[in-house]
Amino acid sequence: MVFKKLLGSLGVGGPTVDTVLDPVSAVPGGTLSGEVRLHGGEADFTIEHITLELVARVEAERDGGESHGMVVFDRFTVGGGFRLAEGERRVLPFAVTLPWETPVTELYGQALGIVLGVRTELSVAGAKDKGDLDPLTVRPLPAQEAVLEALGQLGFGFKSADLELGHIRGTGQQLPFYQELELTPPARYAHQVNEIEVTFLADAAGLEVVLEADKRGGLFSEGHDALSRHRIDHSEVPRRDWNPEVDAWIRQLIDHRAGHGSHGAPYGQGGGREHGGGHHGHRSGPGMGTVVAAGAAGLAVGVVGGMVAAEVVDEVGDFFEGDEEGAEEGDGES
Repeated sequence: MVFKKLLGSLGVGGPTVDTVLDPVSAVPGGTLSGEVRLHGGEADFTIEHITLELVARVEAERDGGESHGMVVFDRFTVGGGFRLAEGERRVLPFAVTLPWETPVTELYGQALGIVLGVRTELSVAGAKDKGDLDPLTVRPLPAQEAVLEALGQLGFGFKSADLELGHIRGTGQQLPFYQELELTPPARYAHQVNEIEVTFLADAAGLEVVLEADKRGGLFSEGHDALSRHRIDHSEVPRRDWNPEVDAWIRQLIDHRAGHGSHGAPYGQGGGREHGGGHHGHRSGPGMGTVVAAGAAGLAVGVVGGMVAAEVVDEVGDFFEGDEEGAEEGDGES
């Protein structure tokens, strides 16, 4: 994955930069590696710094509506403080550590519709220029995969995934947004819940799993949301059978009555999601148009609509190929 950007602030004849990410997908808390390739312009230039920005396309709810914008969620200076001679070619390898809460963009090799990118900022002679975005692919941690595998084996289907601006109260969340995976219930729960939303908040020691159920109303009661949180240590993932454990989480969540707050070991206090600019509403849009099904080999993600898949591809393409001015306006939305 490569981008090339002529420094517009320096005009024709300025240096160019290619950022190349290693093709192996990263994991949250893991290493993102690659190299920055510089090609000197028609004169000598002092490269003050080269900075990589991690950006995400995030949804915010405001005044009853939804808007999307780009959020920078980490920055790394990977070089600088040297003279780039006229026509000189220089390669700067880098290896940086992703935040533990970096969203997952794929599951079993299939895209989830989450858009992340790496943007390179080059500072030359006091002028800064931000290049185009390079797509970033992130696969799940073993703990995340274990929970999703169990949910698939229990019959839950994948509906959509997005990034929400806001904070989940009572958690150790560090980033200004969180990822939601929306799942459809199996038949045995369909009369009780519309959908289940799963959020993973990883750290160096383990994983917080936040479950939210959009519960159906009854003849004499309205529908409501129920929330529970659970903790997994990375070290215990291969030693436990997650199917019955996750099934117990779901039963606990669905049986939970309104007004009792959230529950789930080891937390005992109620909590909720603080969203940027508005009240959280459950969405029923087409999302990725994908489904998660359990089989002998575990979860399998497949596209079930060429038109929907094409729309998602166009949306992702617009994010990475849009003009820089539009991208900067998107930053303001966050």
